[in-house]
Amino acid sequence: MMAEVKTKQQVKLCLPAQADYVDVVRLTLYGIASRIGFSYEEIEDMKVAVSEACNNAVLYAYSQEGGMVDIIFEIGDHDLELTIRDQGSSFMAENKLDDATGWHDKSLDDVQAGGLGFYLMQALMDDVSIVSHEGRGTEVKMMKRVQAIGEVK
Repeated sequence: MMAEVKTKQQVKLCLPAQADYVDVVRLTLYGIASRIGFSYEEIEDMKVAVSEACNNAVLYAYSQEGGMVDIIFEIGDHDLELTIRDQGSSFMAENKLDDATGWHDKSLDDVQAGGLGFYLMQALMDDVSIVSHEGRGTEVKMMKRVQAIGEVK
């Protein structure tokens, strides 16, 4: 007999690519993450990371108004996966993610504008992946696990 595979619940938002709507994502994240059992600090970390991903879509994906950003929350028993997807122009996200590994030795003046957001996402979340397709958009996936009480990150 096969083991039962539990499918994750999903909450999906489709919002205009405008800065005004980033707070809607943050509030939704707060509601979902607190229900799963994340601590206040973990939720604040995730809010910063998701804001950075959404702001990148707002600032860089679309040259004119009218673009949309999809945000998908995949809710596990002890983890939360976030997907932020746009259909706008690519901005070579893979290169920025690769560069993030070497930023510890750089001063803030040396980090390109926009690049610090990727560094923050990697620092605040357990897993981050970014896939960018020229002319077809960018997808940022981030995952965070609930830390057990007393567990060190």
